[in-house]
Amino acid sequence: MPFQSLGLCSKLLSAIATQGYTIPTPIQTQAIPVIFAGKDLLAGAQTGTGKTAAFALPIVQMLGETTPQKKRRRPRALVLVPTRELAAQVSEQMQIYGRRLSLRSTMIYGGINIQAQIERLHRGIDIVVATPGRLLDHAARGTIKLSEIQFLVLDEADRMLDLGFIDDILQVAKYLPEQRQTLLFSATYSQTIKQLADELLNQPKRIEVARRNITADDVTQTIYSVERSRKREMISHLIRKGEWNQVLVFARTRYSADKLTAELLFDGINTAAIHSNKSQSLRTRTLKQFKQGELRVLVATDVASRGLDIAHLPHVVNYELPDIPEDYVHRIGRTGRAGEAGKALSLVCPAEQPKLQAIEKLLKGAIPRESIAEFLPISIKRGALKKPRKATISKPNPKKVAAKEKAAAARSGKPAAKTKKVQRSTKSRTVGRKKAAPTRSAPKSGRRGNRS
Repeated sequence: MPFQSLGLCSKLLSAIATQGYTIPTPIQTQAIPVIFAGKDLLAGAQTGTGKTAAFALPIVQMLGETTPQKKRRRPRALVLVPTRELAAQVSEQMQIYGRRLSLRSTMIYGGINIQAQIERLHRGIDIVVATPGRLLDHAARGTIKLSEIQFLVLDEADRMLDLGFIDDILQVAKYLPEQRQTLLFSATYSQTIKQLADELLNQPKRIEVARRNITADDVTQTIYSVERSRKREMISHLIRKGEWNQVLVFARTRYSADKLTAELLFDGINTAAIHSNKSQSLRTRTLKQFKQGELRVLVATDVASRGLDIAHLPHVVNYELPDIPEDYVHRIGRTGRAGEAGKALSLVCPAEQPKLQAIEKLLKGAIPRESIAEFLPISIKRGALKKPRKATISKPNPKKVAAKEKAAAARSGKPAAKTKKVQRSTKSRTVGRKKAAPTRSAPKSGRRGNRS
């Protein structure tokens, strides 16, 4: 089915062709007609299937067909996202499509100066892509008016719930008009998502284009068993031997990401890290360098697992497995996008076996294992090759020997040999004791003593 059959206007079809897309994805084929029909939507689809275009294209077209009544533009579409990286990705798509219909869009998130965002909002905006926390800051300041919102989109809603944004989302909904069209998109389709949909959506149309919590078919997954202390050595070996030029590596914590980055730089591999402790300007610049091929390795935490859209990314490595099994799906979903093949490797130490079991339970299947001759799955424990101690001959206990002889004599009916009793002398009893000091009469003193 071509894009023309979905009812998109010629300007948007031209924008789509410029990006190189010719055939809509399954989520786009099912979601776009529902949005054009004005119905609320609860959509579940695996990551990398084109969810952004599925809601961006119809929203931009419907906003372009109606001109705002007031001279100064106020936001008419709001897209809530969990991370800054995803906000930048969605905002870029909105600008590509919106400029064809003279629509203005902007992104709002924390970590940067709020004054620049206030100035852009003051000039007039049609579409806002925001993280919940910073949006509430603007709403409290009165620098943004949400009373004219016609479309509310919750993108990656399950991730927002994982990050604890449920209260912020419900607080944002209080600023919105009741008459609106709400669209909820999520990579996973859990019971919690359904409960959130019951609160925000009005008789939504439910679609799910992929099986629940499944990874992309074009991603080849591999598990390497390795000791924790040799993970850095193994990943450096894989990058060098495989001649990988673009690798996205996921670490569990910010400390691990920074430490691995320093170690790979020491190995001569051009590497940089992005995580929540980095400034937004630095994160944006680092991601741009990675996309342009100036960086060979990008080390990221889960804050970037859903917000990164890197074309033709061949390799993703889980340096450490995530605490939440669903995050594994989002991590490896950064490769194998738009029908291209990709490889996802995970370095698993013995302590991470429970996490691996939880991931395989989620995927409903075992992930293939591979090994490298240079790296043993389990290292020899320190001290395992030490020589055993010589057996020491202990002296028999006389009391136990006498008891055994007595028992043997009782069984045979012969009297047991008498053992000599050691008599303790009174002298021996006082051994080790201090002798009492002899009593002496007190010296005569005083007047009476002197008189005698």
